[in-house]
Amino acid sequence: MNIDTIQAKLRDFAQERDWEQFHSPKNIAMALNVEAGELLEHFQWLTQQASFDLEPDKKEAVAQEIADVQVYLCRLADLLKIDIEGAVERKMALNEAKYPADMVRGKAKKYTEYR
Repeated sequence: MNIDTIQAKLRDFAQERDWEQFHSPKNIAMALNVEAGELLEHFQWLTQQASFDLEPDKKEAVAQEIADVQVYLCRLADLLKIDIEGAVERKMALNEAKYPADMVRGKAKKYTEYR
């Protein structure tokens, strides 16, 4: 399913329930943050290695939270008429410029610390 299809389905879902009245960019951004927190909760207190080795039921719960985050991101972009693919391409180009591979390989500093 591509982003346009997801957004159309989400639009229909909201319309069928008369929820568009609640779907302001502000409210969707807030809901997105709540869902991101729920995703984070699954990893709280895990070691680095344990975060890779999730039990199947935990992995499915994480998948559901990832889906919730994606749903709200798609809905927010749709409401604001933001082309997600274009925004991602532009951001990746900016990140490539801020983090040249030959300069940052194997390091985890913020780009401002390399200049």
